[in-house]
Amino acid sequence: MKVVALVSGGKDSCYAMMKCIQHGHQIIALANLLPADDSVDELDSYMYQTVGHQIIVSYAECMGVPLFRRRIQGSTRHQKLSYQMTPGDEVEDMFVLLNEVKKQIPSVTAVSSGAIASDYQRLRVESVCSRLGLVSLAYLWKQDQSLLLHEMITNDIVAITVKVAAMGLDPAKHLGKEIAFLEPYLHKLKDLYGINICGEGGEYETLTLDCPLFHNARMVLDEFQVVLHSSDSIAPVGVLHPLKFHLERKATNSLSDNDKTNDLCRKNISSVFEVQGENLQECKAPCESVPEVSDLVEVSSNRFHLSKTDKDNTFSICCWLQDPSEPSVGLQQDLKLILRQIELQLLGCGFGWEHVLYIHLYISDMNQFTMANETYVRFITQDKCPLGVPSRSTIELPLIQAGLGGAYIEVLVANDQSKRVLHVQSISSWAPSCIGPYSQATLHQEILHMAGQLGLDPPTMTLCGGGPTAELEQALLNSEAIAKCFNCSITTSAILFVVYCSTNIPSDERPKIHDKLDTFLKQIKLSLLDKGRKAEVLDPIFLYVLVPDLPKRAFVEVKPMLYVPETTETTEETLHGLSGIRAPSYYGFQPADWHDSCIQKCVIHGKICAVVLSITSAVALKICSDSMNADWSNGNCQNSLTQDQMKRISRFCIYLLDKIVIENDFCWKDTMSLRLYFPPNLHVPLETLSCMFTDAFKELDQMSGSAKVGGKPIFNLVPVLGAGRSAARTEDIITCELFARKS
Repeated sequence: MKVVALVSGGKDSCYAMMKCIQHGHQIIALANLLPADDSVDELDSYMYQTVGHQIIVSYAECMGVPLFRRRIQGSTRHQKLSYQMTPGDEVEDMFVLLNEVKKQIPSVTAVSSGAIASDYQRLRVESVCSRLGLVSLAYLWKQDQSLLLHEMITNDIVAITVKVAAMGLDPAKHLGKEIAFLEPYLHKLKDLYGINICGEGGEYETLTLDCPLFHNARMVLDEFQVVLHSSDSIAPVGVLHPLKFHLERKATNSLSDNDKTNDLCRKNISSVFEVQGENLQECKAPCESVPEVSDLVEVSSNRFHLSKTDKDNTFSICCWLQDPSEPSVGLQQDLKLILRQIELQLLGCGFGWEHVLYIHLYISDMNQFTMANETYVRFITQDKCPLGVPSRSTIELPLIQAGLGGAYIEVLVANDQSKRVLHVQSISSWAPSCIGPYSQATLHQEILHMAGQLGLDPPTMTLCGGGPTAELEQALLNSEAIAKCFNCSITTSAILFVVYCSTNIPSDERPKIHDKLDTFLKQIKLSLLDKGRKAEVLDPIFLYVLVPDLPKRAFVEVKPMLYVPETTETTEETLHGLSGIRAPSYYGFQPADWHDSCIQKCVIHGKICAVVLSITSAVALKICSDSMNADWSNGNCQNSLTQDQMKRISRFCIYLLDKIVIENDFCWKDTMSLRLYFPPNLHVPLETLSCMFTDAFKELDQMSGSAKVGGKPIFNLVPVLGAGRSAARTEDIITCELFARKS
């Protein structure tokens, strides 16, 4: 990509440019914001470093690229973490500046910044980039600061301190010193006082005088003045005010004698442009308006199929189209219809998209993913979700084969605004970016709902090579990076791993998938122990789902769900002390030892109950032993099931789930989601299967009164090519995935 780099003069913005080039991008312009008054060194700004701005004018000459500068007119008006366009705010000066760069150099497609740890700054750069249709590049984001500082020094960045404001840093001693000289002392201050070694806490600021990007010349500071802003005895604050500097030529590049000195009064420097104009105008990337009901093809209400869990504060809504007599008119139109129907359902509950925590986007054809995404973003936007856009997973399902339309959507909804969303749009080395309106993860009431993770190499946003197991490892690394942002780990806090496996995985590679997952989790646990962290570990559930295709033709997509407690309560305490209540027997089923072999569960007493129930051919044989036939023993159970046998299996599923729910002190109204995965070759129509499970719930309620779950079904029937406990054995007849949480 062709990049305009935001430069403050500091080491971070310069090293970020170097990382852009390392990853194949081209720096074609620079952009800088400076005070309105040249004599002012520092503004009261949450966004911009301006100390040393008097020298930045020479960056264009040193690098040989144009420099666009704008004098800051705005102030800090919008102080909330997530930024919204606010006239008169200092962020709008960045917008005006970058908008002008885009006009003058239309080939610019990305913006580089040196953000390392500040969400405040990153989110504002991302907001401006989003409005201008540019990609944010932040290759220093979330990198280890000690390693980062050392990298900068070893990669020949020569930067001096121009501001100090931390315990142990003295303006008289430490201003004007090179970071290479100060590195050992900064490590000492980190150990003593916990300072940010790269200065991310405002401990110090730097000015880069030379780096490998300065092809033409380096800057030499001849004279400066130390200005003391605060004489505090513990952490005095001082800045370096440049008085005179000159440029030294490099290699074969020559500068005239007149260019070697600079008394800060040069007004007309080639390739330096000052951007004027007010910072009041809004500009958004082109997008289509959300379709009104009249824009959509009329659909009879009986084609819409809805399910909804009955939990008051957190529930799921699922919608799909089904009517064999009216075939799908195409994925895009089906998706519009379903998104609009979900929107109406939310409105009917008094909610909107801002209340949605997570979205499962199932589509019939991954070749139409781009079109599906364009339709999706017409409904779900950052403007509609001021607290953060929902996390999302996207997979292809055999919807058409199951007699459904081209799209199928499930949303998880909360009736409060307590969610915490991680939405990093910048491309970095940290984890894959979410450039559109979907987030990496959403934390709500101690449950972390993580977006589906592909094996993407974060800095390049391309799938890593090496096959399915290499992709899985990268997807897990990406998941772990996201988990760390919430002070947890997928190795200790995971409740459930759903691993979507594409049919593109060679058959001989499938047995290796679970082994790689198991090995990875063990290695990370050991590394945590080596670092002295006590690893209180949950016993997670593993579910493998075979699907036709995944985004970017990936082999695997990992979807973890984590428990992130608000208190210091230990995992051991939460896993034990379960009730001794015994569930009654229904439908003629009696407790049996083999029932446990069907079940994976993760229970946190009084809080969470997660269950995966797998009905394999062997289990079906035991359930329906009185009506088995020869095909069953030959492994053709799915193809030979009668409707009566399937009816009995459906009741066994509800019986066993009810038993687990009751024995762990939960009830059906605690259910947040209940997915029933089934293969199309089951040869039981979806509508028939839905009636079987609906009737099973009605019968359970009649027998026990425990399953009053509302007017709509509480379960989603999800057609998949297969599901099971390993990628090598995805041959379940039915797989039930239940998640319940106490209010």
